[in-house]
Amino acid sequence: MSNELELSTVSKELLGKIESKTATIGVVGLGYVGLPLAVEKAKAGYKVIGFDVQEKRTQMVNDGINYIGDVVDAELAELTSSKQILATTDYSLIKEVDAVAICVPTPLDKYQQPDTSYVESSATEIAKFIHPGMLIVLESTTYPGTTEEVLKPILEKSGLVAGKDFHLAYSPERVDPGNKVYNTKNTPKVVGGMTAQCTSIAAAMYRSVLEGDVHEVSSPRVAEMEKILENTFRNINIGLANEMAILCNKMDINVWEVIDAAATKPYGFMAFYPGPGLGGHCIPIDPFYLTWKAREYDYHTRLIETAGEINNQMPDFVLERTMKILNEDKKALNGARVVLLGVAYKKDIDDMRESPVLPILEKLELAGADWIVVDPHVTEFKLNGEVHKTHEISKELLQSADLVMLTTDHTSFDYDMIAENSPVVFDTRNALKDQAPSIKKYHLL
Repeated sequence: MSNELELSTVSKELLGKIESKTATIGVVGLGYVGLPLAVEKAKAGYKVIGFDVQEKRTQMVNDGINYIGDVVDAELAELTSSKQILATTDYSLIKEVDAVAICVPTPLDKYQQPDTSYVESSATEIAKFIHPGMLIVLESTTYPGTTEEVLKPILEKSGLVAGKDFHLAYSPERVDPGNKVYNTKNTPKVVGGMTAQCTSIAAAMYRSVLEGDVHEVSSPRVAEMEKILENTFRNINIGLANEMAILCNKMDINVWEVIDAAATKPYGFMAFYPGPGLGGHCIPIDPFYLTWKAREYDYHTRLIETAGEINNQMPDFVLERTMKILNEDKKALNGARVVLLGVAYKKDIDDMRESPVLPILEKLELAGADWIVVDPHVTEFKLNGEVHKTHEISKELLQSADLVMLTTDHTSFDYDMIAENSPVVFDTRNALKDQAPSIKKYHLL
C-alpha cells in the first residue's frame, strides 16, 4: 500500500471523526488565543485537551476559573465541570488527540528578531507523541516560512512525513481583545496546508467549529504572509495618523477634527487614529517579523520600518508634550504629580502586552515625576521588575494632580467627573471631546 493511499485512508478516518464530533482536539497554549479557541471547540461538541507549561494556568482552567476577557466565565465553568475541557501540563496526552492547534507566543528578542523558541519547544513535545493521520495547525503569528522551515523539520524527527503521514497547516489567529462584535467564533479564518489534502482537513475542522467563513489558500506561506499584511496595514496607517498628530500639533490644528472630516469620504479613505503609542502582541511586533525575513532576500522594508520608528517614538512625544503643558503653569516635570488614567493597551480590557503606557511611566520616573495610575481593569502591573498597584479614581485624587493624562479611554471612566475635577488634562485619546469646553485647561495629543 502506497503512502498516498495510506494518507487517503487516514484522512478519511479523521474527516469522519470531525464530521461526527468524535475527534479529540488539543490546544497548546492557553492564553489570549488558545483558551477562547479551546472553549469554542468544546462548545461545538469536541472533547478538548488544553496544554500549557504553566501549572497555575491549567489548574485554573480545570477549576473553571476564567482569566481571559473574551471567554464567558459560566461557559468555561460548565465545560470543565462536564469534562468537555481538560487542561494539563502533561504533553504525553498528545497521543490521545486527533488534531492539535499550537497557540503559543512568538515575541521578538532584544535584537528585534523573531523568537520561535515557544513554537519549537511545543513542536518537540508533539513530535514525541505524534501519530499517523494527526492534524497539526500552527496559529501563532510568525514570519512566512515558519511552518515549513521550523515546525515541519522538528515534527518529522518522529519519522513521520508531513503531507504523507500526518496533516500540517497554518491558520493565523485573529483575536481582537475586547471587540464587542467579532470574536473567535464569528471571525473569518484563513487556512493554508502543506498539501491540498492538509488544507481540506484543517478547513473542515474549523468549519465544524466556527461561524465565520473559512478561506483556503495554497500554502502555509501564503497564510503566514497574509497575517503579517493584516497587522502591517494597521501599523503603517496608525504610523501615518501619529505623524499627522505630531505635525498638526506644531501647526496648531486639531488632528482629530481633520480625521473625522476625512472620514466623511465614502470611498478611498479608512479612518485610523493617533495615540500614545502602539500596544498589544500583534501590531507593534508582527511587522518586524517581515523586516527580519526580508533580509534573507536582500530587501529593506523601508515603509514598515519608518512606520515602526514613528509609532515607537510616540511615548517620547507624549513626554515632550507633558513637559510643555506643565511649563505653561511654570511647573517642572521633576516633582510634578501626574495621574495617568489607564495602563491597559486599549480600552475595556486588562491586557497590558506591549502597552505604550509602560514606557511613558518609565520616562516620567526618569524625569523625577510623581506618577499614579488609575485603571478599573488592572489591579496591579510590573514596571522594571517592580509590582505597582493601581488606584481608584476619586475627586480628591484628580484635584491633587498637577496634570491628569488620559492614556486609555475605558468606557467605565466617569468623564464628567474627570472634567470637573482635573486642573489640567492631557487627553491622548480624544476621549474627553464632549467635556472639553468645561475643562479648565485641556490639551489634545
